[in-house]
Amino acid sequence: MKQWKTILAAAALALASSTAAMAARTDLVLGMPLEPPHLDPTAGAAAAIDEVLYANVFEGLTRIGSRGEVLPDLAESWTISDDGKTYTFKLRSGVKFHDGSDFDASDVKFSLDRARGETSVNAQKGLFAPIDSVEVVDPATVKVTLKNPLGSFLYNLGWGDAVIVAPETAETNKEKPVGTGPFKFQNWAKGSSITLVKADGYWGDPVALDKAEFRIIPDAAAAIPALLSGDVQALPNFALGDALAQVKADPRFKVVIGTTEGETVLSTNNKRPPFDNLKVRQAIAHALDRKALIDGATGGLGTPIGSHFAPHNPAYVDLTGTYPHDVAKAKELLKEAGLPDGFKATLKLPPVGYARQGGEIVASQLREIGIDLQIIPVEWADWLKQVFTDKDYDLSIVSHTEPNDIDIYARKDYYFNYDNPAFNKVIDELNLTSDEAKRAELYKQAQKILADDAVNGFLFELPKVGIWDAKVEGLWENSPIQANDLTKVKWAD
Repeated sequence: MKQWKTILAAAALALASSTAAMAARTDLVLGMPLEPPHLDPTAGAAAAIDEVLYANVFEGLTRIGSRGEVLPDLAESWTISDDGKTYTFKLRSGVKFHDGSDFDASDVKFSLDRARGETSVNAQKGLFAPIDSVEVVDPATVKVTLKNPLGSFLYNLGWGDAVIVAPETAETNKEKPVGTGPFKFQNWAKGSSITLVKADGYWGDPVALDKAEFRIIPDAAAAIPALLSGDVQALPNFALGDALAQVKADPRFKVVIGTTEGETVLSTNNKRPPFDNLKVRQAIAHALDRKALIDGATGGLGTPIGSHFAPHNPAYVDLTGTYPHDVAKAKELLKEAGLPDGFKATLKLPPVGYARQGGEIVASQLREIGIDLQIIPVEWADWLKQVFTDKDYDLSIVSHTEPNDIDIYARKDYYFNYDNPAFNKVIDELNLTSDEAKRAELYKQAQKILADDAVNGFLFELPKVGIWDAKVEGLWENSPIQANDLTKVKWAD
């Protein structure tokens, strides 16, 4: 009898071990090249903030889906007045913030008023400028009245900059973010990783992952062994260069080349001499060899652009032929600008591979026409302050990953220092237009003005190179918004 008990106990142990082995994993480690400067999407322009927190920790009234579509989020439905100016949102019930406090219409009013207020530090404050008033009708209903109809309003509310925060925790979200999403913040080991865990009592569909760690890996060379060893299971947006072929050949991994909203540009200070001279900017445009840049900075995976617009957008116009690569023409334009011997300038580069590698190539190409660039590598926080905020730069290279953001060229005091009344007029009309055909025509006009003015050196659309364990499902293949949405991510059984 004792022998049978021993056999049964062993069988039970084997069955338990087998069941445990068959159970799908519920943890995931994702590698990312840049560490966020802080963790508040409503107070910073860095894409890395949204890449960790968007849809995971923080939610908005609406959200952007994997195909770029507008979906309900904290607002389950809405109605729009006949004049297109008043939006009445019906909010979801039973929603709580991660600290246990209730979400209601007062939080929506606080968040939208804070984003558009005089003291707002929201990087996309302009998105909220059309709002005239925000009214709490009842705890589950909020009414937003616009100054004018705005065709993109629901889309704009889906940006990471428009997520809803609570007044009690808004000031501490940079270090300890508190949202309403399916994951809650657990820990930030500065310089190393950010950890999220499954939030109890989430209002929506439960997520499959219990824990997600975003591991900071600035060097692509370090990402390879981490991936191959299984220490990291996903690199959702990582340029691996020559190593990509090695990973592609390994059946343990899935490699997905997708698209982003990342218009990569040679950012130009349009008010600083000699870049305030159109002929100088045109000379630079002619000097740039996009193919060489794409080959050198993206491993040949980027898509050339001639204006600030994503090639996958239906309203895209191919304007890459506006200023074709022509060194002789570039030299001629510099001579016409009174600079036959060229000039010296600075090129400030943030710490991302496409910028650092692309910067070396741009400097070499501009050297051919007599423009001698001093390359100044800067850390991300320094780039945000010196270039983006203080506008203390000549040239830079950065990918603008915000969705459908051609309107930034109409913003006063934006870091390009560009001001064209004709362009501003097109954007003003676009903002008042809801008809999609008319909006597409206006987008085309706006693209052409920017291309003709050579506002920036328009280089390429940043590719999304995703590599992850073949058993991981649900990661986004494309990036219609800067995010690593984990809400549908799971391990295959």
